[in-house]
Amino acid sequence: MILVLLGAPGSGKGTQASLMAKSLNVPVISTGDILRAAIREQTETGLKAKAYVDAGRLVPDGIVAEALRERIGQADCAGGYILDGYPRTIPQAEMLEELGISPGLALSIEVPDSDIERRMTGRRVCLSCNAVFHTEYNPARQEGVCDVCGERLTRREDDEPGTVRERLRVYHEQSEPLKGFYERLGRLRIVVGTGDVSEINRRLMETIP
Repeated sequence: MILVLLGAPGSGKGTQASLMAKSLNVPVISTGDILRAAIREQTETGLKAKAYVDAGRLVPDGIVAEALRERIGQADCAGGYILDGYPRTIPQAEMLEELGISPGLALSIEVPDSDIERRMTGRRVCLSCNAVFHTEYNPARQEGVCDVCGERLTRREDDEPGTVRERLRVYHEQSEPLKGFYERLGRLRIVVGTGDVSEINRRLMETIP
């Protein structure tokens, strides 16, 4: 069982990937995590990736695919895995197919841009203890002050309105076409990503044979 989770930033892919992994007893594969692990362990692929990271450049798709192939060769992936955040583009998806890494299903979590903007711009974090709040969904008892440690809450740069809109623009331009790619292969499933976390998880799990 190989699953790909698609969706815009802020659509809840990370949260749902973790919940699904527990239910299915398979690991979540994040290319960021596996590249960092390869660099830390100084594998051949990790050393290649490190040269690009140290130079402040994006790691090429070929090296990312090498790291992914190494990771899925490990014992915990024998029963399947969930790809979270990769592929991001059609060329990356085509490369996976060429390598024989062929997802059985691509689950696209659909959330309106307006909802995503509200989710992300309303998020507040404590830089002292890493607690996370939301002005609408999970407000602090005292506005701007962390319930846990009493330090000031702040909005991360990634959650600034202009940054959120730019991330959504890039998603629609570069990543959303993946839905058409997997639809042509008969593997796309659309899942409504609004509502309670557990309800969204139920919808996702119902798509899996």
